[in-house]
Amino acid sequence: AQPTARMDIESLARWPGIAGRTAVVTGASRGIGRSIAEALARQGAVVAGSATTAEGAARVDEMLKTIDPANRGFVLDVGDDKSVETFLQRVVDECAAPTILVNNAGVTRDNLLLRMSAEEWETVISTNLGSIYRMCKAVLRGMVKARHGRIINIGSVVGITGNPGQSNYAAAKAGLVGFSKSLAREVASRSITVNTIAPGFIESDMTRTLTEQQVKALVDQIPSGTLGAPADVAAAVVFLASDAGRYITGETLNVNGGLNMQ
Repeated sequence: AQPTARMDIESLARWPGIAGRTAVVTGASRGIGRSIAEALARQGAVVAGSATTAEGAARVDEMLKTIDPANRGFVLDVGDDKSVETFLQRVVDECAAPTILVNNAGVTRDNLLLRMSAEEWETVISTNLGSIYRMCKAVLRGMVKARHGRIINIGSVVGITGNPGQSNYAAAKAGLVGFSKSLAREVASRSITVNTIAPGFIESDMTRTLTEQQVKALVDQIPSGTLGAPADVAAAVVFLASDAGRYITGETLNVNGGLNMQ
């Protein structure tokens, strides 16, 4: 059965502990990342959203500034050390040291392992997993100094269940879970939480190109009987970023309509 209502970011209740904080959201130009950036901005955070191109960053900037002129869109290559360093310095200079980090940026290079090139492997691992190391390390000193931090890494159901043709993507997302648990243990005493959100099948530009039969095949696997919306993931991020999520760390929150239950 289809749900009676869709999640509406604008109708989300205000959660304590977000307003006035600086939040970084990577991969914020579309889909899940855009919804997360918008949701945090509407909660009163000063949001620095990133995109890989100047055009994408301009879209992020325009969207966020309609909510609050203090928000910013930036160009960022999460796979490049220097780009991360430059980005974080600009965020500190133009906003403030971030105490909320949402690692959402990612890529796919799907192929069967027998045909997968070294470039397809390395690109996905560097962008989807290596970036978590770069971004978290870059913000941690400021969070430790503030004695407050919320790190939320966007994983995938594929990192838990696996998927044919996505050994690189699944490996990166599974690694993200182990990374999050380890970092959570390192920084919990500094009032910094580190959690993973693992979305299932979410409406996206890709799903909108599928045929009716292909969509039905996806939906038939989901107990709730519907694809998720980006706002469903954003709502989970808002909760974990707020004071209400202060005692949750090292966890993986599945947002998948029952597709995978643990």
